[in-house]
Amino acid sequence: MNSMFTKIIRIALGLALVVFGANMIHPYLPMDAPDTNTAAGQFMNSLGATGYIFPVVGVLEVIIGGMLLLKNWVAFALILLAPISINILLFHLFLDIPGLIVALAIVVFNTILIYKHWQQYKPLFY
Repeated sequence: MNSMFTKIIRIALGLALVVFGANMIHPYLPMDAPDTNTAAGQFMNSLGATGYIFPVVGVLEVIIGGMLLLKNWVAFALILLAPISINILLFHLFLDIPGLIVALAIVVFNTILIYKHWQQYKPLFY
């Protein structure tokens, strides 16, 4: 659980979540406006129009990323991240193929860390 490999993945995932989650709350990274001629652009515009989806997901990502970086409740943070990472993957798989590499990295990192912490999840299944 505490190997250097696991530590690097945990820190990389935590940093990515904090940076991109904070960007959802208060945009500071340069991004192009979604192309409304694509399904992905229309979907993102619809989510943005709600006014709450991106800030809520951003806050969750920052909290989860912080938990990973501070090594507090890592197993809990990984379970919270699982549905978010699967949705990121599905969005890129079905609507925005160019971003698939980053989505796959997030899912793979999350999966590796869940595997490494599997002992903490075992009581849930017995």
